[in-house]
Amino acid sequence: MFKLSLPAFFALVLGSTTAWGCNSNPPEQAQKLDIGSIEVDQDITLRRMVVHTASPKGTVLLLHGFPETLCAWKDISLALSTDYEVHAIDWPGYGLSSRPPADKFSYSPKDYARVLRDYVKKTNIASSKLTIYATDIGALPALLAALENPQIAKTIIVGDFAPFNRPQYMHDRLQSLKSEPSASATLAAYKSRSGGDILDTAVKGGLPKEAQFEVSADFKDDVSRGWSHGGMTPADAFYHYYSKFTRDEDYLEANIGNLKTPVKVVWGEKDIYIKKEMGIELAQKINADIRILPDIGHYAHLQTPGLVIEEIRASFR
Repeated sequence: MFKLSLPAFFALVLGSTTAWGCNSNPPEQAQKLDIGSIEVDQDITLRRMVVHTASPKGTVLLLHGFPETLCAWKDISLALSTDYEVHAIDWPGYGLSSRPPADKFSYSPKDYARVLRDYVKKTNIASSKLTIYATDIGALPALLAALENPQIAKTIIVGDFAPFNRPQYMHDRLQSLKSEPSASATLAAYKSRSGGDILDTAVKGGLPKEAQFEVSADFKDDVSRGWSHGGMTPADAFYHYYSKFTRDEDYLEANIGNLKTPVKVVWGEKDIYIKKEMGIELAQKINADIRILPDIGHYAHLQTPGLVIEEIRASFR
């Protein structure tokens, strides 16, 4: 019997434009956004966005955080597409990517690292001309993938995440996800709210009123649509990610001397979820350049996309 993949099922039920998201664009932009799906293994099909250009100088792969989807990268992708081919994916458990049960896929940083390696291999991206920009939950998997394959990218840019187990640098709510019974209580709190509401609250966290900003309506709608379908919600995926987080942080720290892929660290000065001291320590341990963005919070790519674009372009020079 023929079976639809999860993304294809939702595209059929909701209609392709609505289901795939990021499509409230002028016609010339909409034609550039190639949003579809790609199967990376028997359990995982990813929704992905590719923005093509005629003669790319390189490739950019953008990795989102919680509670986001690939639509977080739409404007940055279009801006970069003048010179680069740009890819973005929904992590498993987010957006319209697969959501297998946790006994088949653990949603850990190490599992996400494998998905990342599989995606780069499946799409035949030339790693020697690839920059990966990874934030929040996407950043630790990117570094773990680089430990396994130092040639996975020309450069990896990471920021606003927890590479090491440092409770003093993490927000209490994030720290609560690392152990029970607080983890289940935090999960229940996330699941009692809509994805759009959580996104709206998260991006304003720690910023003074005059610095707060709104995300686009189509991005918020995309997060909301993908919040509660299937047996595994993004909140569940986040919960499972954190259940293995300390293990994978410790693995990175124990093997940090083996990290050979060039890394740049970019951090929001006003990040209340993961303090800039975490980024400073990471940069010191791996002898990497770090850029602290003044007056910027956790979601630099949403608050000041121009600075992120600048960093990505600089990585190709």
